[in-house]
Amino acid sequence: MTSLFSAFTPSELSAAFAVALVAGTVKGMVGFAMPMILVSGLSMFMPPEIALAGLILPTVVTNGMQAFRHGFAAAVQSLKRFRLFLLVGLVFLLGSAQLVRVLPQQVMLLIIGVPVSLFALTQLMGKQLTLARPTPRSEVLVGGFAGLIGGMSGIWGPPTVAYLTALGTEKNEQIRVQGVIYGMGAVALLAGHIGSGVMRAETAPFSVALILPAVMGMWIGGRLHDRIDQVAFRRLTLFVLLVAGLNLLRRALML
Repeated sequence: MTSLFSAFTPSELSAAFAVALVAGTVKGMVGFAMPMILVSGLSMFMPPEIALAGLILPTVVTNGMQAFRHGFAAAVQSLKRFRLFLLVGLVFLLGSAQLVRVLPQQVMLLIIGVPVSLFALTQLMGKQLTLARPTPRSEVLVGGFAGLIGGMSGIWGPPTVAYLTALGTEKNEQIRVQGVIYGMGAVALLAGHIGSGVMRAETAPFSVALILPAVMGMWIGGRLHDRIDQVAFRRLTLFVLLVAGLNLLRRALML
């Protein structure tokens, strides 16, 4: 613990806490984008492995807060409503995790980034793409796609958010569903990186330290979320989704 914290200056640690606060605030408002903000922000002044370790525990904690913000019964209800989406996504995620070395990461980032960016941009320009209700076919298709790319790239948020947005999902339920989905993924991420050695005795204290600012950000974002209406929430979600999509394209083009 001492050796890790001594490797960074007080200003760098302050910047890390600020990044976690911003990431938590955005997540509290729209329900996603915490890993993207944490990895992008922390990697500017610390090794990517440390940035990855840092985001793991705040992600687990904040997703639990998000999933159960309106109580256990509400979380279970949302889980039941999208159970087919979740089940298909999990099956494809587990299967595609074995295909990581088949497709180059650049190709996977483009496969995700291009449609997500186009969807968000066209929606913000007023060209509405909506679904009346979730159908077994749409849940299988989108859940399978999200799981497929999630297993190979670790990124399953943008297609999930695009799907929930196209359905016009009520903002509180959208937050809950995302919390359930990402919470499952965060627990799997924690287990995987305990095995990989990214999360270890030297890096875990840093991840623990980022929990508090992330939770504070979630509280701030949650208050802001409660103040905006459904239309404003949709536009804010699409804007963050567009930023996430463009960030994926940036990463693809820089590889």
